[in-house]
Amino acid sequence: MRILIKIAILLLTISRLCESANFADEVSEQLRQRIESGGVPLTIMIRDEAILAATVLPHFYEQRVFEPAWSDQSGALPVALDLLQALKRADDEGLKQEDYHFAKIQSILRELNTNAKINSEFDSGIAVNFDLLCTDAFLIYGAHLIAGRIHPETIDPQWRANLREVDLAALLQRALDSNEIDRALKSLLPPQNGYRLLKKAYQKYRAIKENGGWTLIEKGDPLKIGDSNQRVYAVRQRLRLTSDLGMESAETDSLFDENLNRAVQIFQMRHGLDASGTVDAATLQELNVPVSKRLVQIRVNLERWRWLPQDLGERHILVNIANFALDCIDEGRSELNMRVIVGKQYRKTPVFSDKITYMVFNPYWHVPNNIAKQDILPLIKKDPEYLTKKKIKVFRSWEANTEEMNPADINWSEVTGENLTFRFRQDPGPENALGRIKFMFPNQFNVYLHDTPTRDLFQKSKRDFSSGCIRVENPIGLALFLLKTDKEWSIQKIEKELSNMVEHTIRLPEAVPVHLLYWTAWCDGNGMIQFRKDIYGRDRKLLAALNEEPYD
Repeated sequence: MRILIKIAILLLTISRLCESANFADEVSEQLRQRIESGGVPLTIMIRDEAILAATVLPHFYEQRVFEPAWSDQSGALPVALDLLQALKRADDEGLKQEDYHFAKIQSILRELNTNAKINSEFDSGIAVNFDLLCTDAFLIYGAHLIAGRIHPETIDPQWRANLREVDLAALLQRALDSNEIDRALKSLLPPQNGYRLLKKAYQKYRAIKENGGWTLIEKGDPLKIGDSNQRVYAVRQRLRLTSDLGMESAETDSLFDENLNRAVQIFQMRHGLDASGTVDAATLQELNVPVSKRLVQIRVNLERWRWLPQDLGERHILVNIANFALDCIDEGRSELNMRVIVGKQYRKTPVFSDKITYMVFNPYWHVPNNIAKQDILPLIKKDPEYLTKKKIKVFRSWEANTEEMNPADINWSEVTGENLTFRFRQDPGPENALGRIKFMFPNQFNVYLHDTPTRDLFQKSKRDFSSGCIRVENPIGLALFLLKTDKEWSIQKIEKELSNMVEHTIRLPEAVPVHLLYWTAWCDGNGMIQFRKDIYGRDRKLLAALNEEPYD
């Protein structure tokens, strides 16, 4: 009897192995046919949804000899369930789970489970659809995590991303082999703490929205310490929602007390306003921005994090254009921060990453041709002595060794932007537009950091006055940060070099990464969420692109 039982078990095992082999062979063959018939570029539609990873998906299956990855004759494998859980959390990253076949995969998963339960003849076509959709979902979601859902240059020619790269087909295969789908996808997230903090803030503001958001505060006279009315109560409730004000009790919630004054100041600092503690018109406007708009700001800036390099550099410089600010970072800590002036609306400062390789003390200013035509020429026509006053010399052309000309010998009334061929060069000195130091990272936009003689502009809260370059408030402090590893340089030596009034190029002992960014929402070192105005209208363009249908 025992022998008969053992024989029966053996036969059943052999039968199941044969079924499994037959299933795998049948699905593999159909996968091969679907992919090969999809053409180049690959075009496959599965129940009205397109396969998007047209390049990587065929490569993945070719490496596996078209073996199915996500199911067998018993139904969906555990890795498929892990994938669905990971896709379900796409919204936490500011992405949308529906962009990754989430509902369609769930629907086909139910069909697979139904087949398995009733032991019906397995439909290999369902397994093929399931496999293709799961693979495509992993590859597209992974691509969006590692390099962003949108390529920035498609919506803004002045934005250059240093996109991270990874072999997604190889990563998927390793994840399948180790049963670590979720871990593999998480490895693609931006590694910086700033991204994690901003994602945490996103979750908090989503919770606020789910609970009804905040109520608009009525317009009226500015609110300050000592005031007591229903509008003060509304301000107090509003600030509690975003943790600017703690939950401690007040003598009366309708009284504007010292605690509320401090909370208003915190709110004002988080939104780039003067921290007066008074709820003036500008503060009221920011208080009344709907939580839905704040979520949009955070979402588009989460996307911008995905456009940054994997490693920002142990020592690096961050310039946030929207915040008119520069930070010098060393080993994750801010060593020096300062105000900056950025480009005007019609001469926007571009966004990109590069490396500062040298500085120039007492630089000449070789006036760019577009600035010469648009800015300098009108000033010359208005004031014939303008060039002399500003110590700007005129040269016949842009060729090397061209002759210097006497401005008085030129009939400026006949010179226009169209026929201007002269080159202008401003000598070093107190009037020089570049100030005493410029910091160079040669790039296609011809922008750089530099000092400025117009120091009063740093006192303004909105500082978009330049022609695209970035004017820095503390050039000597920045120079010391860049020369930090060269012990020969001190503030005294820098001041002495600058006093010579002679142009001098200083090579840095090591190149320092500089990242020109455009963040309208970010978290500071204390984890506090900051919001700024979208001064260039870049948020709107990115949001529109994020809301479009996905593509490979």
